[in-house]
Amino acid sequence: MKKMITIAVDAMGGDNAPQKIIDGIELHQKKSKDIFYKIFGDRNLIEPLIKKKSIDSSFFELVHTEEKIKSEDSAFTAAKRGKKTSMWLAIESVKNNLSDIVISAGNTGALLVIAKLNLKMIENIDKPALSGLWPSKKGMSVVLDLGANIECSDKNLIDFAIMGSSLLKSLFPEEKAKVALLNIGSEEVKGNEIIKETYQKLNQIVNEEFEFKGFIEGSHIMDGNVNVVVADGFTGNVALKTAEGTANFITSELKEAMTSSILGKIGSIISINNLKKFKKKLDPRLYNGAILLGLDSPVIKSHGGTDFIGFANSLSVCEKIVKNNLIDKIKRSIN
Repeated sequence: MKKMITIAVDAMGGDNAPQKIIDGIELHQKKSKDIFYKIFGDRNLIEPLIKKKSIDSSFFELVHTEEKIKSEDSAFTAAKRGKKTSMWLAIESVKNNLSDIVISAGNTGALLVIAKLNLKMIENIDKPALSGLWPSKKGMSVVLDLGANIECSDKNLIDFAIMGSSLLKSLFPEEKAKVALLNIGSEEVKGNEIIKETYQKLNQIVNEEFEFKGFIEGSHIMDGNVNVVVADGFTGNVALKTAEGTANFITSELKEAMTSSILGKIGSIISINNLKKFKKKLDPRLYNGAILLGLDSPVIKSHGGTDFIGFANSLSVCEKIVKNNLIDKIKRSIN
């Protein structure tokens, strides 16, 4: 008999919450039958939505609170607003071993701070890292840190390499982790002293969990020759926002070109299958679900602007992480 996985869900975070959260749970439950959803939020808003859905009542519990973290709250204000909010209670559920993992589409800064206030760090890890999935020509890559730490030491970056490799193996068990450091060039002499020191130390590490491939430039992340890309939070966040902006620009320009003239419309009809594949490849909903690594319990951040399909995909990320024992993988690999 399969062990039931309990996901603590902050139902009040992100755009169009709690509607998209409940819609996402309904979609996820259609393909995942061994999941229990512990839903935190305003009963007055959530119960009418659930009654319209086909969500099996034996697979969820609704924990009522009218308080929530607002999108405009600073991390300090959010922590101060705190202990009765849906986000805090969801994280506390994991802290008290009532849930296996927590997910929120709410305020990112608040989630990081409240998670760090409630959950312990894994032993020998100094800083948590925010990681995400990134499409490539050969599948999917893990990229971290995406903004949790502006400044990092060589030890932090090595820890990120180990944690990112463990995450990759949890999400894609058949993959061999190939790690690279994001840098301004691929040559050993490029970069600042910290990243060059990290390069030297990773070169000397013998680890069965990953293969170190050296430096990688931003223009080669999507080649797929490496699948774990490591950076400090400043660099990683800039790379992420640049990639998101480029993807949005390409899709909007392509749509304009295909609909602005008769020839464009005819061409789009002829190429409809290829256009669908292209659109799917760049659909951010498929990669939704950033993971905060380094804490002794898993914390997932769904994009605040995603829809219910994106939220359902982030619930699938939760499911894989728990089933494939991400935290235990990290603990075994970290020194």
